[in-house]
Amino acid sequence: MTPQVTDPPVIEHGGGVWSIKVPIPDNPLGFTLVHLLDTDAGPVLVDTGWDDPTSWDTLVAGLAACGVAVADVHGVVITHHHPDHHGLSAKVRDASGAWLAMHDADASVVRRTRSNPPDRWYAYLVDKLTAAGAPAEHLAPLIRAREEGRPRKLPGLAPALPDRGITPGELLALPGRRLRAIWTPGHTPGHVCLHLEEDHPAGLRGNGRLFSGDHLLPGITPHIGLYEDPESETVTDPLGDYLDSLERVGRLDPAEVLPAHQHTFTDAPARVHELLAHHEERLTGLLTLLAEPLTPWQIAARMAWNRPWAEIPYGSRTIAVSEAEAHVRRLVKLGRAEAVPGSDPVTFVAV
Repeated sequence: MTPQVTDPPVIEHGGGVWSIKVPIPDNPLGFTLVHLLDTDAGPVLVDTGWDDPTSWDTLVAGLAACGVAVADVHGVVITHHHPDHHGLSAKVRDASGAWLAMHDADASVVRRTRSNPPDRWYAYLVDKLTAAGAPAEHLAPLIRAREEGRPRKLPGLAPALPDRGITPGELLALPGRRLRAIWTPGHTPGHVCLHLEEDHPAGLRGNGRLFSGDHLLPGITPHIGLYEDPESETVTDPLGDYLDSLERVGRLDPAEVLPAHQHTFTDAPARVHELLAHHEERLTGLLTLLAEPLTPWQIAARMAWNRPWAEIPYGSRTIAVSEAEAHVRRLVKLGRAEAVPGSDPVTFVAV
């Protein structure tokens, strides 16, 4: 039986903008803030939330509280491809005929996710983690899954293909509104923020409002890991991309930020400064660790997380290693660390 949702958590921000708290099951983030924007062509959503029956019911009830039926939705703008943002997009489109828009870099990830068979993905992860120095006990479940032909049990493995691209720097085709796409890679290669270039309805100082997705959050930092593409040998620098994107968003100086998690906030430049300082502190701490050669796995095990390494769940350790690799890659690009020649698995050391 589908759970019934009552008292939908809806926030009205004024000027034809609302937020709906769509729950993320079994996740400490709690919810995704799906934003609703009124346009002359009909309501448009910024993200859709997690693909789960309770999440869907909450979204439907939240829209109804705003006087909107799902069938009325004109379009969906996706800040990035992660399942807590893009998960319900197919259901929204099926119910309404709405168009879906996404940056081409993330649309490529969606196409790759849909086309890669599980055994290929498991093999890629095993090779990647082996090169990072992961121990045998961490690799074993992935090797078994590959050998048994086991399907991947993860959300968002058949995400909706977008039917529109998002061109950075251009206004989206939303009659009656001025919503400009700002490309902010880092959390994902095609992450976008959306700048509503209109006076703040409450007269707050600053330049309009910013739908910031996961790029700029009031109290937490987004995961910055390596961009995964089994078919590409391109050496990416996602942390460098993220830091550059942060500075670009800070210069916009919006009056208010409407993120995809937590709550709205003001003074975006101050928050950008905090995040830049946080990552510089993390890079400095990493250099201290790299006084001796370490593999990415060893680096991740020694970095500070929100809990001791021994308490970090299996899947989260893989994510932590990816984040450690992104930070090391940034140091290498800056000439502050280097790979130790001939090391296998590869180790890195401060220069």
